[in-house]
Amino acid sequence: MKLSSFNTFTEKAFKGNPAAVCLLSEEKASNWMQNVAKEINLPVTAFINRNNNEYHLRWFTPSTEIPICGHGTLASSFFLWKNGYVEKEKTINFYTKSGILKSRFVDEWVQLEFPSILEEKSIAPDLLIEALGVEPTYVGKNQLDYLVEVKSEAIVRDLKPRIDLIAQLPARGVIVTSHSSSNEYDFVSRFFSPAQGLNEDYVTGSAHCCLGPYWKGKLQKSEFTAYQASDRGGILKVKVIDDKVLLSGK
Repeated sequence: MKLSSFNTFTEKAFKGNPAAVCLLSEEKASNWMQNVAKEINLPVTAFINRNNNEYHLRWFTPSTEIPICGHGTLASSFFLWKNGYVEKEKTINFYTKSGILKSRFVDEWVQLEFPSILEEKSIAPDLLIEALGVEPTYVGKNQLDYLVEVKSEAIVRDLKPRIDLIAQLPARGVIVTSHSSSNEYDFVSRFFSPAQGLNEDYVTGSAHCCLGPYWKGKLQKSEFTAYQASDRGGILKVKVIDDKVLLSGK
């Protein structure tokens, strides 16, 4: 077994989303992996099981296994390239509970190929409005999360939601987003997911599988630079191609 940790979607120390990566030397039981993730106590611990040239990948928060994870996949990719298990020119195919997820090293960025996750307009539950304490301009829902657009980046950054109420919603989490007030980014977001044991996730790749298609419809373009405005913060390049979303991070 080999273990490393990385900060993802950032080039700065103490920023981005930290993840641990554990390359297994043999198959381990789910409860063992959960105990390891709890012991390490980072937002996500990724477990890679190598079977010949196939890489099987699972992700655990300190409290539960999760079905899809962008920053855990980014960290796992960099781990395999950095330690020479895969040449940097080679695409990595990860076999996961969300299907095959592809990863490439492109111009010093790790580029993940994930499925798009489309939301549909939804009536906002009273509990959601109470939890956020702000008036949304749009509310949608996909199979995982609520997506809430608000009027300004300042509202996104200043938001102090009631996590206890979000935990009662029938969803993995709540994505809150707005158009960016600066020319540096196209849109900003935050993500709250107490159902996964993450009151606020620092940088959430999978949330951008919904944010990318959503802002494509709003801004009439398909490539974006996005900023997740958590305490640690993180930068993502997002490109929407048909039913795929390419997520790039450092």
